[in-house]
Amino acid sequence: MPVRQWDGSSYDRISGPQEAMGLEVLARLELSGDEVVLDAGCGSGRITQALAERLPRGRVVAVDESPSMAEAARRRLGPAADVRVADLLELDLEVELDAILSTATFHWITDHERLFATLHRSLRPGGQLVAQCGGEGNIDGLRGRAGAVAARPPYAEHFRDWRAPWNYAGPELTRERLLNAGFTSAECSLQPYPVRPEQPREFLRTIILEPHVQRLPSALRERFMDDVMDELGQPVIVDYVRLNIDARA
Repeated sequence: MPVRQWDGSSYDRISGPQEAMGLEVLARLELSGDEVVLDAGCGSGRITQALAERLPRGRVVAVDESPSMAEAARRRLGPAADVRVADLLELDLEVELDAILSTATFHWITDHERLFATLHRSLRPGGQLVAQCGGEGNIDGLRGRAGAVAARPPYAEHFRDWRAPWNYAGPELTRERLLNAGFTSAECSLQPYPVRPEQPREFLRTIILEPHVQRLPSALRERFMDDVMDELGQPVIVDYVRLNIDARA
């Protein structure tokens, strides 16, 4: 899949809401402390760090497709985790995993059938998959208003053949895909999670509107963000809807 042009340093600085959501996901993971666990889409390593603290006798493998994100994670984690640049659809680890944790990642992957099959192959029988990503209805309001800005001149010509990169799936379809991939059980649900970011412009530019910004020539990027911020007004509320996944191999 195409590699997103993430800014790992900016993400690490302003991703407090992602950390808060991710810690709630991590709390659902059942661990004894000696397991081998994959953080699938580790970002800058905030949740990976908390995961490593729960595995004093275990091992953490953390992967992200973005070299910038992986470098930020290495700076944060040091020897606490084995950080790798990898595509989750092409995952090929030398170890069998006891569990997989993933936060704020799966919605960037269009092929969930292949994703779940790959993750299932990486788990030992009975292993856990605990994840959260954007789900059906995620940021519908915010995306609609940003889309209205993108439809205006001088931006419209740059979005003429643009296809949104997100895959915001619903819980029923996700459960069906997990079971078809070989998981023996799967529970999926949607959770509204509105967020008011402390640094809304950088938050939107780095985390949500990065695909829009990268689509534009450099001379229009900050102007686009100016117009989006004007369109949204104050306060900026990100209308997140999260898809929670708990499955067993």
